[in-house]
Amino acid sequence: MDFGDYEGHLYRLWSSVQIERTSRFTLFTFGETELPYYLILSPETTGDMVTVKQGEIRITRPQIITPGNASPEFSNFFSEREEDGEGMLRFLLSRSAAFSNLKIDNTSRSSELVSDSVEEVVDKLNQRLNTDGEEGVAILTAPEPLGWMALMRYAAERVMVSTPGNLTELREKGFLDF
Repeated sequence: MDFGDYEGHLYRLWSSVQIERTSRFTLFTFGETELPYYLILSPETTGDMVTVKQGEIRITRPQIITPGNASPEFSNFFSEREEDGEGMLRFLLSRSAAFSNLKIDNTSRSSELVSDSVEEVVDKLNQRLNTDGEEGVAILTAPEPLGWMALMRYAAERVMVSTPGNLTELREKGFLDF
């Protein structure tokens, strides 16, 4: 794999996935947070049906804070066959992951929604989630081969959004007093 323009390639992959609806909640400072989602995959071939997967990402913070060089652990994000982007992401994460010490696990299953339009599925899901008062369920969209990238982006953004509040809680509990 050529990593000459890996930043540009990663940016194109990152930009091709969208978080259409995000959770209104932040990650717990300690323990495990569950992030339920719907992942809507646009087909690679025009005219094919949209794939909808329902699942959740579980992010587990360490009970004991270890040195910053501990690698993040990802489970069930990458498929058996290595895609160009997946290999690049593994390369970048192994060298510069900003959310080390975390265990991040994904579980998913197919959903019952069927359509040939990503927008139609997003609209129906938004209506259903609003009616049910589900503020913690995200809706993600991506091209078929980049579902894993949408999940990675969602997990990374939830970690980043949660960090200021988590640091405040650590300070309040005396963990960051020097």
